[in-house]
Amino acid sequence: MARKKNVFVVGLDEFNQEKLKRLPEASECRFLPAVKFNEIRDVGDISIPDLLNAADDRIKKAGRIDAVVSYLDFPGSVLVPIIAEKYDLPGPSLQSVMKCEHKYWSRLEQKKVIPENMPRFKPFDPFDDDAYDKIGFYPPFWIKPIKSYHSYLAYQIKDKDHFYECLKEVREHIDFMSEPFSYIVSEYNMPENISGMKEKMFAETPISGFQCTVEGYVYNDEIVIYGVVDSINEKKCPSFARYQYPSLHPYEVQYRMAELSRQVIKQIGIKNSAFNVEYFYNEEKNKIYLLEVNPRMSQSHATMFEHVHGISHHQIMLNLALDRRPLPLEYEGAFHISAHFMLGAFEPGVVKKAPSQRETGRLKKKYPEMIIKVTVKEGMRLDDLAEHHTDSYSYVLAYIEMGAGDEEELLEKYNDVVDGLSFEIG
Repeated sequence: MARKKNVFVVGLDEFNQEKLKRLPEASECRFLPAVKFNEIRDVGDISIPDLLNAADDRIKKAGRIDAVVSYLDFPGSVLVPIIAEKYDLPGPSLQSVMKCEHKYWSRLEQKKVIPENMPRFKPFDPFDDDAYDKIGFYPPFWIKPIKSYHSYLAYQIKDKDHFYECLKEVREHIDFMSEPFSYIVSEYNMPENISGMKEKMFAETPISGFQCTVEGYVYNDEIVIYGVVDSINEKKCPSFARYQYPSLHPYEVQYRMAELSRQVIKQIGIKNSAFNVEYFYNEEKNKIYLLEVNPRMSQSHATMFEHVHGISHHQIMLNLALDRRPLPLEYEGAFHISAHFMLGAFEPGVVKKAPSQRETGRLKKKYPEMIIKVTVKEGMRLDDLAEHHTDSYSYVLAYIEMGAGDEEELLEKYNDVVDGLSFEIG
């Protein structure tokens, strides 16, 4: 019997482990944690050296490593190329990954090839009391950390007073991500114009329209686009209401997004990696604007791909790490359409009541394909939700993933589920 391949996962958790185990390739693989999920999420501090030491210890204990993967944002995304280089494994270069993760650097690269599809942008130091006057354009505009995730510490600025009001929150919390990110920049020989930056935030002019995400991968020099996912916002704020697949955008628009993605990914130089690129399509102007580039697959889309294709796009990530050309995704799923819903609350408060296991169990019996994850418990303050469960405008009470025959049926099923969940926030 052939020896199983040791596939080390940065951020291994139960949800993604189950997705990996269902892949056809799982029979020849052992999925092992290089870094555990609870070591990089919901932690007080992120130490890159400690995480790398933990990964090395586990790899040495296993005796061999054949591949390394991650579906997580920073630090998961940057640990993969560091580990891959050390053990001579397939994977992207660290610099190409950092050109995606460092959002200002990414904008500089994008500007070289698609300047007409971008907003204006300017970095600034959040601890500079004159930062507002140095930005060079007027509100409304967005401010964002050069490195963040889930829109954490991102704000749409109304005026000068609002800018400095938001900076109070930024100054208190920005080091959580900026310190470990700065460690990578300084210790791994990034270019001087990047490593010498004092700015930890950047501002950019608003872009608007219908939001969606292009999923793709690079195998050697070949850039392949395999799916487009719609991101649908809440009506009352910029928070997401759901991701929906496949996209309902016109095919011509999807094609243009795919071409823009190829140009940007080629410029950044990422290879042997999955990626996703987020866009806005402004229908009135018939124009596409690039929001950001991520050097990984999106785990939030995995169940939707299973529902529609019969298999998760974890398969693409895994085959790239094993130095194999991924197979095309066939439409062999049980549903024509699927969505990942984010049931949100929009005001702070205390959770007076949360759904019971009996409630969620009854709903799962009714909709067997549904995955539901309630993120709150009775007595919890919404302000105390873990950072990866909230953006600056909402609190996610539950994630709900469902499939259907069409969009109308999908929304009917979702509304039925919401009606069956007893949340009470006071």
